[in-house]
Amino acid sequence: MKQLTILALFLATGPALAEVTSPADPTRTAGFDILSAEVTRAGTTVTFRMTTSGTAGADTPAPTGALAGAPVHAYVWPTSLDPAAVGFEPGTGILALAATSHPDFDDTPLYDENGDGDLANDGLAWHAHWVVLTPSDACGPGALSVRDIPEGTTPQLPKTWPGLPLFIDSPDAKPRFDGPTVSIAIDVDGAEGASFDGVTSALRVNADLHAPLLCVTDVFDVASGDLSLPGKID
Repeated sequence: MKQLTILALFLATGPALAEVTSPADPTRTAGFDILSAEVTRAGTTVTFRMTTSGTAGADTPAPTGALAGAPVHAYVWPTSLDPAAVGFEPGTGILALAATSHPDFDDTPLYDENGDGDLANDGLAWHAHWVVLTPSDACGPGALSVRDIPEGTTPQLPKTWPGLPLFIDSPDAKPRFDGPTVSIAIDVDGAEGASFDGVTSALRVNADLHAPLLCVTDVFDVASGDLSLPGKID
């Protein structure tokens, strides 16, 4: 099982790229087999885009019926932006934007993604999150988790933080799927010059609901191949 490692995120490779490309791999699930990852900017509007060799968003996790041990599928853009860029405590980890699906829980309490009038049953519908990733050996040697908020602490958090004890934000930004492509347009101040990569992955809620609460458990594909963040936002 492949995992994200903190060391890989800081490996230096060649020159920065406007688009990170990856060869097709028929051994991977097509909807998670990355062909390219791109981030473009128009003022403060930043568009994160990923193209796969199949239909993006077609594969979602099978429900387990409980939060403990619940699976999550994700399209992720790790960046070099400081978490403070979107309202988190500065210097707390790796800021990443993600499009996620997880049928066993809802972590977007402000929005009704599936349009049925119920704000609390939308986890299966693909939705956007900012997350802060940190190393966590409890998730596996060299693995990453979404940063926990220890009980009794009050770190700086975005206004749309969903109330979970995690460095996670649920912004009003809807992932858009168009055949092989998934994209998210979102406002970010100071994004020019930041580095990025593209990842498709699985995460899982800890079975005993203790820290680390949400671990990265599997990596389906990495656009750069080594998580070196070679992309650059112009």
